[in-house]
Amino acid sequence: QVQLVESGGGLVQAGGSLRLSCATSGRTFSMFYMGWFRQAPGKEREFVAGITWSGAIRYADSVKGRFTISRDKAKNTVYLQMNSLNPDETAVYYCAARAAPDYSDSRNLYAYWGQGTQVTVSS
Repeated sequence: QVQLVESGGGLVQAGGSLRLSCATSGRTFSMFYMGWFRQAPGKEREFVAGITWSGAIRYADSVKGRFTISRDKAKNTVYLQMNSLNPDETAVYYCAARAAPDYSDSRNLYAYWGQGTQVTVSS
């Protein structure tokens, strides 16, 4: 059984920062590509950032320079540091695992999902 559990969401003012965590369990994730997605009300779920086991990283253009994804292999945990947040980034943020080592920004190619954590950015 694969489990992903997000934490770290909350309410923050525009320009502020939050750090999300995704704790993984149940499988060895050395061959898994880990991603963060977000879904705002009335919008489709979109790719935010992803990281391979070796540390290769991809970001959505909208978050480059402000968000940082990282992976602690010893703790089986993936993080998303979000800086300079704006109200348009209010959404439920999801951690996801892809049972393959390579990059993808397609939500359909991720087999495992966390329950999501709400991030609200006030203006």
